[in-house]
Amino acid sequence: MKKFNIRKVLDGLTAASSSSSATAQPGTPRENDVVQETLQSEHFQLCKTVRHGFPYQPSSMAFDPVQKILAIGTQTGALRLFGRAGVECYCQHESNAAVIQLQFLINEGALVSALADDSIHLWNLRQKIPAILHSLKFNRERITYCHLPFQSKWLYIGTERGNIHIVNVESFTLSGYVIMWNKAIELSTKTHPGPVVHISDNPMDEGKLLIGFESGIVVLWDLKCKKADYRYNYDEAIHSVAWHHEGKQFVCSHSDGTLTTWNVRTPAKPAQIITPHGKQPKDGKKPEPCKPILKVEYKTTRAGDPFMVLSGGLSYDTVGRRACLTVMHGKSTAVLEMDYPIVDFLTLCETPYPNDFQEPYAVVVLLEKDLVVIDLGQIGYPIFENPYPLTIHESPVTCCEYFADCPAELIPALYSVGCRQKRQGYSKKEWPISGGNWGQGTQSYPEIIITGHADGSIKFWDASALMLQVLYKLKTAKVFERARGKEEKPNTDIVDEDPFAIQTLSWCPESRMLCVAGVSAHVIVYRFSKQEITTEVVQLLEVRMQCEFSEVDSPDPGGEQTPTLPTPGASSSPQESELPTQPSTGSNSSDGPRDNIPCLQVRSSPLKQSPGNQVELVIQLVWVSGEPPQQITSLAINSSYGLVVFGNSNGLAVVDYLQKTLLFNMGTSELYSPSDPYQRQPRSPRKAKPSGATCDSNDGSNASEDRCRSPTSAKMSRKISSSSEQKTDLDARDNSFTRSRSSSVASIDRESREAISSFYFCESFPRKTDSLVSPCLLVGTTHGSVMMVALNLPPSGDQRLQQPVGIASCGTLVKLKGGILTMALLDATGTLLPPFFEQWYDPNASDEEKEKSRKRRPASPPSSQESQDTHFAILCSEKQAKVVALPSQTRIYKHSITETSFVLRADVVQMAGANCIACFCANGHIMTLSLPSLRPLLDVNYLPLTDMRIARTFCFSNLGQALYLTSPTEIQRITYSQETCDNLQEMLSELFTPVETPEAPNRGFFKGLFGGGAQSLDREDLFGETAAGKASRSLAQHIPGPGNMEGMKGAASGVVGELARARIALDERGQKLGELEERTAAMMASAESFSKHAHDMMLKYKDKKWYQL
Repeated sequence: MKKFNIRKVLDGLTAASSSSSATAQPGTPRENDVVQETLQSEHFQLCKTVRHGFPYQPSSMAFDPVQKILAIGTQTGALRLFGRAGVECYCQHESNAAVIQLQFLINEGALVSALADDSIHLWNLRQKIPAILHSLKFNRERITYCHLPFQSKWLYIGTERGNIHIVNVESFTLSGYVIMWNKAIELSTKTHPGPVVHISDNPMDEGKLLIGFESGIVVLWDLKCKKADYRYNYDEAIHSVAWHHEGKQFVCSHSDGTLTTWNVRTPAKPAQIITPHGKQPKDGKKPEPCKPILKVEYKTTRAGDPFMVLSGGLSYDTVGRRACLTVMHGKSTAVLEMDYPIVDFLTLCETPYPNDFQEPYAVVVLLEKDLVVIDLGQIGYPIFENPYPLTIHESPVTCCEYFADCPAELIPALYSVGCRQKRQGYSKKEWPISGGNWGQGTQSYPEIIITGHADGSIKFWDASALMLQVLYKLKTAKVFERARGKEEKPNTDIVDEDPFAIQTLSWCPESRMLCVAGVSAHVIVYRFSKQEITTEVVQLLEVRMQCEFSEVDSPDPGGEQTPTLPTPGASSSPQESELPTQPSTGSNSSDGPRDNIPCLQVRSSPLKQSPGNQVELVIQLVWVSGEPPQQITSLAINSSYGLVVFGNSNGLAVVDYLQKTLLFNMGTSELYSPSDPYQRQPRSPRKAKPSGATCDSNDGSNASEDRCRSPTSAKMSRKISSSSEQKTDLDARDNSFTRSRSSSVASIDRESREAISSFYFCESFPRKTDSLVSPCLLVGTTHGSVMMVALNLPPSGDQRLQQPVGIASCGTLVKLKGGILTMALLDATGTLLPPFFEQWYDPNASDEEKEKSRKRRPASPPSSQESQDTHFAILCSEKQAKVVALPSQTRIYKHSITETSFVLRADVVQMAGANCIACFCANGHIMTLSLPSLRPLLDVNYLPLTDMRIARTFCFSNLGQALYLTSPTEIQRITYSQETCDNLQEMLSELFTPVETPEAPNRGFFKGLFGGGAQSLDREDLFGETAAGKASRSLAQHIPGPGNMEGMKGAASGVVGELARARIALDERGQKLGELEERTAAMMASAESFSKHAHDMMLKYKDKKWYQL
């Protein structure tokens, strides 16, 4: 495991530097005298932990039939190893070249990888983090195929020039023995046979090597005599070759969709030619050519017909048909359609010995975006249920959140509702890739990852103990009507595709309330219930967020007063609201500009809701005078207050999801000025018309909208555009994620307009003059302003459902450089004050059960110390962090996080019993700052931003955990905790376990007598330096691996494993010796008995004549 060198920061050093100092405001006491901070640099260390998901762009595969471990190589040089559920490992070749082939040293705990850069590597799998022991880099020839016979240390390597070189895998040195292409083919052949595409030894005679050349020539080479025994010629190019286990026949697959079967001793012509998917003409002519058969495997069974498994070979007239795997067994042919193109497949057999009946039981099929295992032992060839978390990319991930140390009952609750969603019809047998052992980690706290996807689905994952398992899937698109065809597609969409894509989400683990925002400017509020219900009418609230072009951006708090708010009790009906009179610049329909139309149509039919998250309320932003609604940039839900708040570049809206009413709808600029309490009378939705309640907001510009932001980048592009320093290369990347429909100057103006970027519910002091804490909301903007909004909640119970909630803007708290990313609140002792929450209760349970479980979290006792600050507001932006004391609103600490880059993600997290700010910068640095003094504790140059996906999905969690999507299909988890780094070896799973190799097949009496069994070969005599000499030094360069020493220690220090293995062997040997002893004793007793009987007979007939007998 690569560990990063940390630039340790001396605790006292920060006071000296002005750029990264924690400066105290003049006249204010140094609060760190009061707050005792416990976090030090020694608590932090950064390293990767595990990688989950499907290997991105897979290119090759191998299986160890004794250890039962699967290895997958990728086009980016990655290596993923899989055992039983929860046992997986990730390694990376430094060159990042594509892995073209993998070969296990079966039951040896080692793996050979061949790369597209013509290098081969030996991996030691006997340590928890595999390492390369040796590498060999070919200089003059390109590697095309490798073959390592079972229980051999000599690796055959075929090249593009048609030659075969032999490598000793123990020392990784080349043998002087070379099979040259011109010696292998007939001298009369005038053309080059092409690259080597296949190498294998005869199952019954290790001294005979079968070599397949691309042009269609196959040669059986005698290794001892160094000559070709037989040559087999066919007109079509060869893709693969497979032996019958008796070594008398082999099958070749060709580029015209044919399979040719050859008898070893009759090279003149194939014994059989078949075209599995070709149409047979009636006049006896040759079948029409088909697509190439890319691979064929020929596996025998004792009790029945052999299996022939092949990929490709379909007829050319099957245009648009999906990739297929064909299984031929006896007279039956099954064609199994796959969802994605086939990369490779392997047939799993009971024995590792090629000269025995193979007894195939499953086929592992590696697809471009999936891994499928087919059960050959059941009728219909069902697939096995895959236990690995390989469906992360089922629909592209658009957002990600990570929750470590969740309530303990959450995972069982999510699993219980998710297990009902599982598909049926899987094989009843156990998953056949079952090697390795789980780690023995002490990490026991529950962890949940939530992923939002482009199709509107949300997945909850159990991420505890370095594993990953899907718990539950929620489909948010069910709430909306789906367009049945292109002609019915609503023209109110603001995105070209994926209108249901999840943009951001807010989840309260304690109350299980979930709130999601989608790219079509919609917000859905969900409650969790264990009971199924049918909702007759989905509750809908429509919000009209309007803008005026004359408004100025982010006025100073002391500047000109902004327009007044709509009067309380204003009409919610769109027909009654007064529309602005300025001309529309948006696209017009035949009936005039679009107005009060949402982007999506909520379904009108009853909605059956399964146990799990059930829709409580749908909120939609509507078109205003031909202008589409702005996409939502921030979102928060609070279960204790019953409120949802969301914002965009027009302003913010607060919705009471208990009363289903819009409480507050204000432009961003209006928040800068303190306002009178603003209340809306509660109204039920759908009163005036099915579109529900609407409300206006006056804020910015009416210019045409940059309507089509990518569902995956609306948030990130806003962040990146707010930094001028990183524009050069990042803008190009960002543009690839943004599909703008408008190129007007006005849309550029709108992009720079101030949007709401962050929310935080808390109980604090909204105003300087307050002496008692009260519910309030911190609002952060993309221009670095932090505003306070006071909330006045009615008493709980019936009054909460009947009386309106009071809301008042309290003006600006503080201004920072860059957009606000995260906010939090500490008390006077430095303890984090999380937002209040309501404990979960089942909304569909009986009233008695509801009352038992329904408890509001007790409020902290109100403080009346007017002279002393009792709270610290923690504020972090793209450039800096500040700590502000409340209620005095004085700045206590300030720290400049970065001057040349900008922060992409920041979170206030709990760590080692204290709190800190964790930041990820666009320049790749990961940093942590202590709280409240903002001392730098960690600064590591970890990962330069190479992809917007990383920026979009990076998130920190408590207890030193973080993750991001490292590819479209894989989640990379990292830790910044020293304790987790120290315990990582224990927590990781073990790939290699001591297993006895199965006994070799019995040759039988007659085969042993007449020499009909498998012929062995002493390869050392042939390929060793004494017999074959040394290879040319310029041919390949030997490179000792980085894991050589520790790997050798690991292989020898798999002493524990070896001892266990030896112990097993000794036990078995002792058992066999015991059995032998018993058998010997029985034979001796039998011999004594026989001797006694013989003596008695002798005495009986001693004196008798022969005729008396």
